[in-house]
Amino acid sequence: MSDNPSFVLKSILDAEIQQKPVPEIEANEILVEVKKTGAFTSLFVHFLVHGSVGDFIVEKPMVLGHESAGVVSKVGPGVTNVKVGDRVAMEPAATCRKCEAARKICPDIICAATPPTDGTLTRYYRLPSDLAYPLPPSLSLEDGALMEPLSVAVHAVSKLGALRSNQSVAVFGCGPVGLLCMAVAKALGASRVIAVDIIPDRLEFAKTYAATDTFLPPSIDKGESGVTFSIRNAQAMKEKLSITEHGSRAIDLSGGTFVQVGIGNRDITIDMFAVLCKELVLRGSFRYGPGDYSLAIALVASGKVDVKSLVSHRHNSFPFTQACEAFEITRNGKSPDGKGVIKVMISGPDVDINEV
Repeated sequence: MSDNPSFVLKSILDAEIQQKPVPEIEANEILVEVKKTGAFTSLFVHFLVHGSVGDFIVEKPMVLGHESAGVVSKVGPGVTNVKVGDRVAMEPAATCRKCEAARKICPDIICAATPPTDGTLTRYYRLPSDLAYPLPPSLSLEDGALMEPLSVAVHAVSKLGALRSNQSVAVFGCGPVGLLCMAVAKALGASRVIAVDIIPDRLEFAKTYAATDTFLPPSIDKGESGVTFSIRNAQAMKEKLSITEHGSRAIDLSGGTFVQVGIGNRDITIDMFAVLCKELVLRGSFRYGPGDYSLAIALVASGKVDVKSLVSHRHNSFPFTQACEAFEITRNGKSPDGKGVIKVMISGPDVDINEV
C-alpha cells in the first residue's frame, strides 16, 4: 500500500492534498482506513488563520483532522480487541500509559492534528488498538466520527461537571460541542438546560435539539466595560428566564460548578469574591479521558443522544477532494446558499459521500 492522500496544512491559510507514506504499525497498533471525518470548527480555524492554538504552534506542514471513524485495515500481532473489517470510532489522543498522570492529563500525550503530530484526514491512520472503539450496528460511520466531540461533552458534563439528575445547567455557546453538552446534560437527567448564544438561528436549533430555554444576550453599550456588560447581561438573563436565587429555578447556586470547555480569551476577569463566598468550583476541560468514549457510544446507541441532527450539510457532505471547500464553509459559519453550519462531514479518499 503506497497510496495515502492526506489533507495537509502547509502554512497560514494554505492547505492542500499531498501523498504521504502509509504508516507502519507496531505489535499493539492497527491501521485504520479513515472513512468519515468531521470538519472541526474551532481548532481548524485557529490553526488555519493564526497558525496556533494556545501554546500549540504549527511550525511545519501537518495533516489535519481528529474527529474520525473508519474500518480496520490491518492489525498488529498483539491486537485482540478488534479485527480487520471492524468499523471503529477513533480516539485521537494517546497517553504514555506509564506515568501516574496518564489516566488524566499525561504530559507526554500525543494528539492527532496537534503540532507536531499529523491528524486523521488521510486514507490510512495508525492507531493504538485500545483507542479503537467498535461501533454497534445501529451507529453509522458518521455517527462514529461524532463520538470525538461527544466525548468532549461527556468529559465536561458527566466527569468534570459531575452533573446529577434534576440539576440545572446553562451552556454558553451553541456550536457543536455546546449543543452536545446540552444533549449529555439532558440524557443524564438535567431538569433545565439553558442555551446562550449571540446567533438567533443557533438558539432556534438548540431549542429543538436539547435546550429547555434559550437566551440571546443584549448588545454591549458604547463605552461599557466588559465587567459592567456581564453584570447587566446576567441580570437580563435572570429576569427573562425567571431564574431565581434559590429553589428549582436557580442556576447561580452556592457550590455550583463552572467548566470551561471551549477555546476562549486567555485574559478574562473573574469575580473571585463571588467564587469565594459561593464556594464555586472552576474547572478546565481538556479533551476527554478513560471511559468517555464508551459512555458516548452507549448514549447514542441507546437513543439518549442524537448526533445525526448535527450534520447540517447532509445534502452536501464533501468528498475528500473538496476538503478545502468544507473547511472554508466551516470557517465562514455558512454555506454559499446561506445555510448555517453546525457540523460538516468530509468523506475519506475515494469514499462515496452517501456512504454514512
